[in-house]
Amino acid sequence: MRPAVDIRAARPGEDEERVRLFLEGLSGATLTNRFFLGPGRPSASLVRAMVAGDERRDALLALRGDAVIGHAMSHLSDGAGGVEVEIALVVDDRWQGLGVGSGLVRTLLRRASVRGAVVVGMDVMAQNRRVLEMVRRMWPSATIDTLGTSVEIKARLAFAEQGSVGSPLTM
Repeated sequence: MRPAVDIRAARPGEDEERVRLFLEGLSGATLTNRFFLGPGRPSASLVRAMVAGDERRDALLALRGDAVIGHAMSHLSDGAGGVEVEIALVVDDRWQGLGVGSGLVRTLLRRASVRGAVVVGMDVMAQNRRVLEMVRRMWPSATIDTLGTSVEIKARLAFAEQGSVGSPLTM
C-alpha cells in the first residue's frame, strides 16, 4: 500500500520556505540528476522560480503533511509539432521509487493538455536510470537522443496520457 501523498499547485509567497527546506534535504546525487550540477545552498531566485506559475509555467508540489517530498514544473512553448510542454521533476531520496514522481508527471501532463500541449519533452542525466525506466514505461515510443551526459526525450502527449484518468486540478 502506497502512503498518502497530496499533489497540488505551488503557491508563490506561501511555499518558498517549504521548497527551500526540501532542496536542502536532497542528496548530492539527486541534486545533480535534477539540476545537472552539484550540491549547494538553493538561491532565493531558484526557489521563487520553482513556485512560479503563469499561462506558460506550472509548478506542482507533492506533500506528505506539510513537508514537500516532490516537485514538478513545466513550461509551454510553440513547437513544430504543436504546443510542447517541457517538464522537470525531483523527488526526495526517501520517496523515490514509490510512485511520487509518476503521480507528479501524470498530474502535470493533464494540466498541460488543458492548455493545448500535444508533445512532452524533458532532459535527463544519462546516469539517471530510475527516471529513464519511468520514461520507457510511460512513453514506450518516445524519441531518446543522447547529448553527452544528458538525454533529450520527446513524446506525443497522447502516449504519455494513456491510462490516466481524472480531470486536471483547478488552475
